[in-house]
Amino acid sequence: MNGHYIEFAEVTKTYGSGNAQVRALDGVSFFIDQGEFCVLLGSSGAGKTTLLNMLGGMDTITSGKIEFDGRDVSALNRRELAEYRRHDVGFVFQFYNLIPNLTALENVEIAAQLCKNPIPAAEALRMVGLAERADHFPAQLSGGEQQRVAIARALAKNPRLLLCDEPTGALDYVTGKAILKLIYDLSRERNTTVIMITHNQAIAPMADRIIRIRSGKIESNEINSRVVPIDRIEW
Repeated sequence: MNGHYIEFAEVTKTYGSGNAQVRALDGVSFFIDQGEFCVLLGSSGAGKTTLLNMLGGMDTITSGKIEFDGRDVSALNRRELAEYRRHDVGFVFQFYNLIPNLTALENVEIAAQLCKNPIPAAEALRMVGLAERADHFPAQLSGGEQQRVAIARALAKNPRLLLCDEPTGALDYVTGKAILKLIYDLSRERNTTVIMITHNQAIAPMADRIIRIRSGKIESNEINSRVVPIDRIEW
């Protein structure tokens, strides 16, 4: 391995066995450097979520090696993986996965309580522009506000790596752009490495690095030398 912050080396992932075997990832190799905002592009079923889940410690690899900051994530046991997920990785999904009978603040506090070096929950809510909604329950919040709470929950862990799986998939155009800008600005302010899955090609110009995946293989991995602010991108 060459000292990159994140590195996949010939990673394969197969599900099932015998004739029913499906190869979700097929010899995937790529790297990402620290502080990069990386967009992972590909159509449905290309292997994007499988890749993200393995990097995030939620799924195991079949063969190959995954390194994060010099550590072999693919060799961790179940307890070590739980620690890695808890302390190093923040997750933001398409659906917000908030606990309905907890307030926005309490939803964020739950994540913060689990970590070594958390950002206070109220501070995380302030960072996403929701300080005045702290006492509201998810049902009292719009979709965009619920996604902001989910981002605050991920940020409260003070993660070194933020993994976003179609974070604007359930949102309208204007709200989705606001969420993308928020994630991008926070990554810049905190030097957090972000990997964001999307099938929306138009989003790619906002990224430092664009990785395209097709049928379980990396099609291209390129540095974007002309980053375009999300508010200038239309689709």
